[in-house]
Amino acid sequence: MRDIAVFSGTAHPELAAEICAHLDVPLHPVRVSRFANDCLEVQLQANCRERDVFLIQPLVPPVQEHLVELLLMIDAARGASAGRITVVLPHYAYARSDKKDAPRISIGGRLVADLLTSAGVHRVLAMTLHSPQVHGFFSVPVDHLHALRELAAHFKGYDLSETVVVSPDLGNAKEAAAFARMLGTPVAAGAKQRFSDDRVKISTVIGDVADRDVIVLDDEIAKGSTVIELIAHLRERKVRSIRLACTHGLFSSGALERLSDQEGVLEIVCTNTVPIPAEKRVPKLEVLSVAPALAEAMRRIHNGESVSALFG
Repeated sequence: MRDIAVFSGTAHPELAAEICAHLDVPLHPVRVSRFANDCLEVQLQANCRERDVFLIQPLVPPVQEHLVELLLMIDAARGASAGRITVVLPHYAYARSDKKDAPRISIGGRLVADLLTSAGVHRVLAMTLHSPQVHGFFSVPVDHLHALRELAAHFKGYDLSETVVVSPDLGNAKEAAAFARMLGTPVAAGAKQRFSDDRVKISTVIGDVADRDVIVLDDEIAKGSTVIELIAHLRERKVRSIRLACTHGLFSSGALERLSDQEGVLEIVCTNTVPIPAEKRVPKLEVLSVAPALAEAMRRIHNGESVSALFG
């Protein structure tokens, strides 16, 4: 591919390298340096003039560090006369801050979208945003991918004759229903109320799950408090087995070990939108790659082809 330049921040260089391997283009180096006053400076170490520049950077911990790094990369590309700047956001952490659900609260999802636009981005390629309204926070075009195909391809290898897909809450039920249609299974959902970031209550499970193999589908798993609460309700209903699936496996505060230790949990499946260090991984964890999907979307954006046709 000609006239394309791909750069990666420090958040997930392994994913960026895999994407470039699928595109058969080099991953150009980026120099990130820190001044004595703790400020960052970024230099893109390849020509950007009039080129189609892609900047790959998921917003993963430390989120603020990686966000500023991304903003500086955008600024550097704009200052280098890039023809077009596309930010590839495999994980947009601030998407969870998408509504004003308490007095005098900030809406970080909209603010960070504005920051990216002000820095000079022309287009955003995102993967599984937390909620549909986040798409509308951006004033530039957004191509929104999901990982349901990759997850469905994995689970189609099992006997699904007695399987049901369960969403932890009603907000994710539409996504779970689409996933269930791919697998040819029924769908159920938990009725959830959230009190704080790590305190939730699920009052009931809506749908028939008794004596079924369950696949719990969520967009991301961070501390795992919602999933653990749901697992307790599923065990009360005498399910046969539980498999957990999500796009973004953040697994903070020892969540992966806690989930793996839960009775009845056979497998935890996520994608590589977020880097998972080898020392955090457990035997029950299966990590699927979204690099082919992101690479194909980038190719289509570069060539002016339809991205939505990927889901046709």
